[in-house]
Amino acid sequence: MNKTKKLTYMGLGVALYVALSFTVKIPILAHIRTEPGYIAFGLFLCLFGYPATSVGVLGCIISNLLYSGTFPVGWALGQLFIGISCSWMFPRLKNMTTKLIAGFLSVMIGVALIKSLSESVLFNLPLGVKLIRGTVAAVADSVPFLAGILLSSQIRLKKD
Repeated sequence: MNKTKKLTYMGLGVALYVALSFTVKIPILAHIRTEPGYIAFGLFLCLFGYPATSVGVLGCIISNLLYSGTFPVGWALGQLFIGISCSWMFPRLKNMTTKLIAGFLSVMIGVALIKSLSESVLFNLPLGVKLIRGTVAAVADSVPFLAGILLSSQIRLKKD
């Protein structure tokens, strides 16, 4: 696939992430809701690999800036980890079950650990509280992410 097409797909992925982020969000705990944008993130990571990391990172940043006006440093770092780790693992995993497990673990590490730890350090918040809230958020966000991975098995891109 040429660079122009890939860049266009990534732009569409970011737009899809942002658009999905403004759809139905199921509240889980105070200020924690499912993030439907993760559907696009999981889907694009399976289809495009490393370039799709930009879908999660930029989609997260743009949707947060539009929704709350804040720059989500912790979330962006978590998305970066998820994108890089899944892009490295997914091509090596042929079984859908192992892809789902790897995706779930990546979201847990990225959101529950990296996001919580970075926000605790940056904003001087208690790590114990952030880890609990981050774990709940990671479980909530892993559901749409795994749906995107499952959806990717139904899509075939036409090669140039």
